[in-house]
Amino acid sequence: MLVEWIVLLYRVPAEPSRHRVAVWRELRRTGAVSLGQSAWLAPAAPAFAEGIRRAVGLVEAAGGEALVLDAGGHQVADQERLAATYTAARQAEWTEFLAECGKYLAELDKEVAKGKLTLAELDEEEQSLERLRRWYRELRLRDVLGAPSAAGADQRLRACEAKLEDYTQRVFRAVAGQ
Repeated sequence: MLVEWIVLLYRVPAEPSRHRVAVWRELRRTGAVSLGQSAWLAPAAPAFAEGIRRAVGLVEAAGGEALVLDAGGHQVADQERLAATYTAARQAEWTEFLAECGKYLAELDKEVAKGKLTLAELDEEEQSLERLRRWYRELRLRDVLGAPSAAGADQRLRACEAKLEDYTQRVFRAVAGQ
């Protein structure tokens, strides 16, 4: 698959460090991938371009300089390396997401085993699931090349939803005294 890319090169003053951190956070939120110090890569799509524009604004507001380039790779191997770099970053995010889903499922099992079936705990678990759902949606938007673990993430999120539904029913039965 031939993908066109945006490359951002920038410099910001060393101090205060909050400017570098703000740029880094914006680029990560956008889904850009670090190629090295102050060099980032993102697919050339409107959603990513907007995030790059926001990062450039942060660089300039900090008194720095930014250079935005279009890139495609000189040779097929270059194109493949860019795609592999981007996909590896998404794969790492999906792996982390899957691990968090596993922790969520284990947490629900632990609460059931302890008999902690309260409305307050249910509210907390619903919030945790909503956080997973938001994270999933964000990853889906960034994963334009389809990292291998994405399909497993669909199934894992559905398992979390089903487990919460079961937990919800247990809580309502416990609260009703059944």
